[in-house]
Amino acid sequence: MKVLITGNLGYVGPGVVKEFRKYHPSAVLLGYDIGYFSKYITSSSMAPESYLDAQHYGDVRQFPEHLLEGVDVVISLAAISNDPIGNQFEVPTMEINYHANIEIAKMAKKLGVKKFIFASSCSVYGSAEDTPRVESSTLDPLTAYAKSKVLSEEALEALATSSFEVTCLRFATACGMSDRLRLDLVLNDFVAGALTAQKITILSDGSPWRPLINVLDMARAIRWAAERNLQNGGSFITLNTGSNNWNYQVKDLALETQKILPNISVAINPNAQPDKRSYRVNFDQFATLAPDHQPQFQLSETVERLIKGLNGIGFQDANYHQSELIRLNVIKKLLANGAMNNELKLAYDFS
Repeated sequence: MKVLITGNLGYVGPGVVKEFRKYHPSAVLLGYDIGYFSKYITSSSMAPESYLDAQHYGDVRQFPEHLLEGVDVVISLAAISNDPIGNQFEVPTMEINYHANIEIAKMAKKLGVKKFIFASSCSVYGSAEDTPRVESSTLDPLTAYAKSKVLSEEALEALATSSFEVTCLRFATACGMSDRLRLDLVLNDFVAGALTAQKITILSDGSPWRPLINVLDMARAIRWAAERNLQNGGSFITLNTGSNNWNYQVKDLALETQKILPNISVAINPNAQPDKRSYRVNFDQFATLAPDHQPQFQLSETVERLIKGLNGIGFQDANYHQSELIRLNVIKKLLANGAMNNELKLAYDFS
């Protein structure tokens, strides 16, 4: 098996690389990433790309077709995966998350790639508080990020055939420790705040619903998609990916963290405008199709692993909202020092 992972130097990629190296030790694993976040390693172990056979650097908007020669599986993780960045840079978000993604899929199909796995998102449901959403539910994407996922799913469905199998995994909100940790994700943010300030501050009224999934369980689901056959889902499938018992209100995430760190305080703003991004999701179909690849982590264990991981790297930055563990801050830094332009393209003038 030869596997190409785009966007492997982000938050999800390290777990995916290790998952495939563990369960497919003889596979040829290739990475392709622009490297925005490559130096922000939050682990004392080996760099995750050391498990690859080759790491390639570049912009997915200028993807070199020849890298797909002989590839069996493409895993599409490359994306502007943060609403604040997407809101400020909507055009490049669409270029990267949608247009480039589909162009790579077209190249892959032409060159005989057998499987294309797309990391989509449950955020496509937007505002949906009444009943848990199933795959056929009405979509209500509220952000550029969510809209890019909907458009990609639609375009990928048109490309799928019996010889080009497409799996779109609508992931719940990611959380948990990673070799390239993000702290702009709700649970990760809460744990970091608890450790450094002994306080969790919820900017909303805490009522929005979110389904969550541990980042390592995401990797397990991606491996299932690479291993599944046509009889298990068909040539194209869009699948809510997570667990029914991981639908939480935001305030519950804070209170669960407080159970593990009882000396912290939790502040909720009851007068805040409710966040429109609120939805519960039904994951029954994923449980049926992938019974041996279901999420293994519980919320409490995920919080404990975050605490252990952050303590392990000596994390003590109470001002972490201004740090490079917040993705938007990295983009702003690259823009400020001239390494990137407003199209989120890297500059290569080293004079």
